[in-house]
Amino acid sequence: MKSVAPFSPILTSKIEKFQSFAKPTSLGTVKFSSRLILAPMAGICNLPYRLLMQDLGAGGTVSELISCHGINYGNQRTLEMLKIDPLEKTAGIQLFGEEAESMARAAEVAESYGPKFLDINMGCPVNKVVTKGGGSALMREVKNLAPLFEKMRSKLKIPLSIKIRTGWDANSLNAGEILKIAHESGIEWVAIHGRTRTQQYTGTANWDFIESLNEIKSLPLIGNGDLHHPFGVSERLQKTQCNALMLARGALRNPFIFLESLDSGYASQKRSVFNGNDYWEVIQRLHVYITETFHDERASLVQLRKLIVWFAAGFPHAAAFRSQIFTCPHLEDTMKLTEDYFLSLGESQKFINYDEVFMSSGHG
Repeated sequence: MKSVAPFSPILTSKIEKFQSFAKPTSLGTVKFSSRLILAPMAGICNLPYRLLMQDLGAGGTVSELISCHGINYGNQRTLEMLKIDPLEKTAGIQLFGEEAESMARAAEVAESYGPKFLDINMGCPVNKVVTKGGGSALMREVKNLAPLFEKMRSKLKIPLSIKIRTGWDANSLNAGEILKIAHESGIEWVAIHGRTRTQQYTGTANWDFIESLNEIKSLPLIGNGDLHHPFGVSERLQKTQCNALMLARGALRNPFIFLESLDSGYASQKRSVFNGNDYWEVIQRLHVYITETFHDERASLVQLRKLIVWFAAGFPHAAAFRSQIFTCPHLEDTMKLTEDYFLSLGESQKFINYDEVFMSSGHG
């Protein structure tokens, strides 16, 4: 990725002010520039999005989940997903699969792409992953975990982490047992989403359960779930015993959430200093990242369009803008529509109903 033009002095000043509140942290042997980390999201956490979130305050990032079988088959599209850009400071690759030998072989390939760590997906609840024994299904067969972890560790020079849920269902909250196995098998940290597999993304994250694990943890713990807006993130950051927090869906509608969550006094005001001009600058940078990664105009348009629409959520006339964007077939015209919309917003504020279900189909 070639270097991009700097943000304007105004936006740069805003970003730097928030970044002054960031506190670096280490998980195992990996250093993160902040305790707020971008969670892996399927179909979203590709290289351009990770770079943008790093620019906007994420202390580290993780790729979308990548199939170990696709890697082992040499599938070109899968291998493209493994790419780490030299500009990425602390990026990890997340793998999913169900069998130790296949995961270990894929881990060796993934490591060659230069991530700072590898992560095992043990939390994905969607049927197409679970029915094959991957994702959350790994939490049901705890006897297989130590051999899986140890086989993968034996092939790697970089740290290995896992991302889990509280359990399969309310009657099998076995995350504590898995933490113990992980510690004994050389895992460096564990990220936990505060829902069971059967909950999918419904209901609320069980933060009482997550915090209870901090009383018994023997390795670093990252908390994840329902961290959708700066006030909630900031509040959790101040009181959690977790070493770090992972933000997922919240960053889709507010790309500045990593920054805004760092200053507790600011977050409590529930009013953003970032305006339409700032969003337009961010989208221009995202456009550069995407078009340099996806050289096909159609692919670039698909990637960019969904993020533009999410970024617009909560602003005035967002529904009408969304309709325009999804009927625009060309990238250049899409960018012009986007410029006109965001620059017309002035100092308008977002108003998002965080009680409404958002992206409940398995992205974050």
